[in-house]
Amino acid sequence: MRTLALIDGEHYPPVTRWAIELARSRGHDVVAALLMGGFEKLAAGEIPDVGVPVRSSGGDRAGALAAAIDDLRPAVVLDLSDEPVLGYRERMEVAGVALARGVPYVGADFRFDPPPAAPAPIGVPTLSVFGTGKRTGKTAISGEVARTAARRGLTPIVVAMGRGGPVEPQVAEAGSVDLDALIALVRAGEHAASDYLEDALTTGVTTIGARRAGGGLAGAPFASNVEAAVALAAARDPGLLVLEGSGASLPPIAWDAGILVVPATCPPEYLRGYLGPYRLLRADLAVVTMANSPGLGSDNGAQLLAHLQRSLGDAWVVVTDLQPTPLADVGGRRAFFATTAPIGVAERQVDHLEATHGVEIVGWSARLADRGGLATDLDNAEVYEVLLTELKAAAVDVACAHAVSRGLDVVFVDNRAAVVDGDEDLGALLSRAQDLAVARAGDRTAQGDR
Repeated sequence: MRTLALIDGEHYPPVTRWAIELARSRGHDVVAALLMGGFEKLAAGEIPDVGVPVRSSGGDRAGALAAAIDDLRPAVVLDLSDEPVLGYRERMEVAGVALARGVPYVGADFRFDPPPAAPAPIGVPTLSVFGTGKRTGKTAISGEVARTAARRGLTPIVVAMGRGGPVEPQVAEAGSVDLDALIALVRAGEHAASDYLEDALTTGVTTIGARRAGGGLAGAPFASNVEAAVALAAARDPGLLVLEGSGASLPPIAWDAGILVVPATCPPEYLRGYLGPYRLLRADLAVVTMANSPGLGSDNGAQLLAHLQRSLGDAWVVVTDLQPTPLADVGGRRAFFATTAPIGVAERQVDHLEATHGVEIVGWSARLADRGGLATDLDNAEVYEVLLTELKAAAVDVACAHAVSRGLDVVFVDNRAAVVDGDEDLGALLSRAQDLAVARAGDRTAQGDR
């Protein structure tokens, strides 16, 4: 197995040579070593003699490792270093570089394998929207991507995977999702608030639903039917394929450009440590969401934003807030509002709905993901004329069923991103990411032709 070894100067060179010889006896064809730092056991400027060619990281571990992988094409990166040169956080950064280049990263008692990814369809620009966890705003950003692409004439199709996705990939044709269709799904025993249905409802473009189960540290789902969903999408010859992740899981398909969605409350360590560096390496653009939550104005938010800007560059980081937007006119009406947002955020959503859309919110619940709690809140609500609800969690089987049984109207609410820090235009940034996907897809096609 062609192997690149990572070594440090905290080991005496004869000890490192011994470890490399043992690695060879265990099936590793060590072709080179990369000195990651540490000089306690080395003379000034010494390049240790360990029996294989040695490269120096020169203080840029991530860059040096990426270059070594590109040059040497190892089948595996073997870490023979140790703390303090490669401590807990540093090892995750190194792992991220290896995984992003499709190379396993192994050590004395661990192994990280790159998340498997099926090839993107030839000739189809593919853009992925993925996040740091659940309820980060991925569906909202995917919707913005789809609407922007549609306005640009790119005929997008969204493939969204979810923990409540269909057994077989399900196509929601543009314009086909409404309240009656959703209630029919509930009556058929299906999940009527899957992300692909929300995408179809809020964007007006064709979407395809898929399912996944489980999720690894690097975002690989344990099982999914996304590949079959992508095949259905590719057969329709879209101008842009939008892959929507689920929770912290990434779409198991290669992509041409990536958008990372990060809530303002995300701990910076989720991006600096663990396998956050891997997600950053897979992203071209970072969209910070929920900026008006308590997170962004804190020291946590400042550190988060600074790390994103250092990693991706200021031009590829945008700060947004998600604003509730009814999909029909509700001005002058009495409404009950159901949301998955935390209570503090929900209160601001209520204020926004009343101030911007002229609706009178006479009751609301932040327990859309708690079926029993939501039912209690609805039963205890004042008299209202229209239910305003996000299409998530128990929206259809509990909230809509409650309203319809009483002859009340239902208007769905989309959460739409608006830039709140700086003068960047979100549509322009998303268009730039789409153009990047188109250009890279063209390169893939040209390489395939050769």
